[in-house]
Amino acid sequence: MKILFLCWRDTTHPQGGGSERYLERVGEYLVRHGHEVVYRTAAHDAAPRKQVRNGIRFTRAGGKLTVYPRAWSALLAGRIGLGPLRGADVIVDTQNGIPFFAHIFGGRPTVLLTHHCHREQWPVAGPVLSRVGWFLERRVAPRVHRSSPYVTVSEPSAGELVELGVDAEAIRIIRNGVDPAPTDFARYPETGTTHLVTLSRLVPHKQIEHAMDVIAALAPTRDVVLDVIGSGWWEQELRDHALALGVEDRVVLHGQVSEEHKHALLARAILHLMPSRKEGWGLAVIEAAQHGVPTLGYRSSAGLNDSVIDGVTGILVDDEEALIRATAVLLDDPSRRARLGAAAEKRATEFSWELTGGQFAELLERVAASR
Repeated sequence: MKILFLCWRDTTHPQGGGSERYLERVGEYLVRHGHEVVYRTAAHDAAPRKQVRNGIRFTRAGGKLTVYPRAWSALLAGRIGLGPLRGADVIVDTQNGIPFFAHIFGGRPTVLLTHHCHREQWPVAGPVLSRVGWFLERRVAPRVHRSSPYVTVSEPSAGELVELGVDAEAIRIIRNGVDPAPTDFARYPETGTTHLVTLSRLVPHKQIEHAMDVIAALAPTRDVVLDVIGSGWWEQELRDHALALGVEDRVVLHGQVSEEHKHALLARAILHLMPSRKEGWGLAVIEAAQHGVPTLGYRSSAGLNDSVIDGVTGILVDDEEALIRATAVLLDDPSRRARLGAAAEKRATEFSWELTGGQFAELLERVAASR
């Protein structure tokens, strides 16, 4: 099969994250099993317009918003046998708030991939664009794609799609895999300081400020540091927040780091804080769990209700005050923390990209055969 992926970013993009990694790992699985994969996404300065990486052929054009009309033009050209998007057997249209409406422009069987609904995230786009975006996501997309199958990554995200009017029978839950944790990375020496960690893109809806507030509340009585792993356009606001709290010396923003460095930071931590407003699944939960590090996060984030088993592999709370209290309780209860960490590490072994890719391949083969 020739499979076309449509996504507004890829993992080389400065704002790329877990959802883009999901799509690429699925693509790599498909390539290994003899399929051709073309990944259409936005152009940016960190990567060439055309590239083959891990067997996937990337073609990039347009920016944050213009990626959509540029993709429409390429899809229409492909329908008449022109350009890199021609000859696709099936299309995976990634809906990061707004889909590419490939069902209209592509003329091929289409699968909608959406990690979660974006109701809580749209306000950051501004008063006009947020209304337009939420209208397209809530009203238009479910109608346009009512005959297409959906893929999402968790039970809560599937429930949100049903609330938008998507037929529950059309939704397939295919959870994230996880890359094997490296075993030969250099570990940090023990210094006596307690390290917490947050692994996340630096954007407003991740609410990393709340993790900093936890540090500010604990700092007067504990030698505790927060390691923040990740990059994003919200970085300066986070630095300003740490400064305003007076914890700039207890919050370390590491930026984008190598896989080995990331796992060294995760392994040094005793708790992973994930105060995100919204998650489809929360890949960072499982990456921390690989090192026996339990996650604390918000029940209202939706996806964490699936990736975290509350009270077993981590703790879910309702607000920031409860997050501070739960963190303090676990810091003072090493035996409970160890039980949570052991259960989290055991559960992490249940997930792999091989399993995710196989489930996705089976669906795509069935959808393409129905053409």
